[in-house]
Amino acid sequence: MSAAACISSFPPPPPPMAAAVPLPETSINDDVLVADQKTETEISRCEEVVRRPRAVARKLACERRTFGEGFAFWRGIGGPELDCLDPFISLDEFKFSAPAGFHDHPHRGFENVTYMLEGSVRYHDFSGHKGTINTGDVQLLTAGRGVVHAEMPGGNGVNRGINIWINLSSNDKMVEPRYQDMASRDIPSADDGAVSIKVIAGEALGARSPLQTRTPALCLDVAMSRPGARLRLPVPHGWAACAYVIDGDVVFGDGDGVDDADDAVAGAHTCVVFGEDGGDGVAARGVGEAARFVLVAARAHGEKVVKEGPFVMNTREEVEQARDDYRNRRNGFEMAAGWTSDYAAAAAQ
Repeated sequence: MSAAACISSFPPPPPPMAAAVPLPETSINDDVLVADQKTETEISRCEEVVRRPRAVARKLACERRTFGEGFAFWRGIGGPELDCLDPFISLDEFKFSAPAGFHDHPHRGFENVTYMLEGSVRYHDFSGHKGTINTGDVQLLTAGRGVVHAEMPGGNGVNRGINIWINLSSNDKMVEPRYQDMASRDIPSADDGAVSIKVIAGEALGARSPLQTRTPALCLDVAMSRPGARLRLPVPHGWAACAYVIDGDVVFGDGDGVDDADDAVAGAHTCVVFGEDGGDGVAARGVGEAARFVLVAARAHGEKVVKEGPFVMNTREEVEQARDDYRNRRNGFEMAAGWTSDYAAAAAQ
């Protein structure tokens, strides 16, 4: 989900076929993941691993923006201030409620992580995959060669979450789509009393997520429960890394946040980008009574990126091909012929 997904308009689909293509019981890999067990470990174990934390390269204050009625978002990556952070195409905190919603729309060429902070999101796609992501749940959608789906608020209250688009390499652009869902209770965690971590993707502090991203990636929900709580985490060389603060205040860097120019104090709705300066990890320290942030990192592809609305490809020609494939219901979009999501059908009544 991203406001960018639906901003670009598409030409109308071709006239209905004589007979709609029947939906199979499942055509897209659909995995509900459960970790073997939750892991608890000493946060301090990582202090000796990270010898030189990365410096903060940029700090972006993310302004609240709206898209239609009922949808607001704070964009850390994907806006004019930071167009992309290879391989991250976008990183948003979103908040929406009825009548907002993302009706039937396509995707190709990237992976999408939706992590719910509060409330829920309902979804339905053209292969019959349908369900609800609730508070604390995560869904990884590998769009690959093509997906058409709809996403709607799951309740009448606040529905809030984090949405991340991770680019696929040129070799993976046309892989088969795949869904991976994981309930909050099954997300591996580590906790030392002052800092708790939920490992949404990747591995940290002895806890490994069962989510399998095509691009090697790390995604963590970090909560600090008291002032001065500290955390150091290794990040491989060649990986981009950033943090988005959800609540509270956090110092990122290796000093005290006052005299060290490499430190950055970040409040809610702030995106902090870590530099590629030879550092072997990232460091964070809580300032107030409580703070929470998402830390993401992933291996860069080093490839040209051309993005337009819901398509993320390597060339302009590939984007045009994706649009043409969607219009003509081919090369990954065959099941879109004659299909309408339950939400679009209900809205049309």
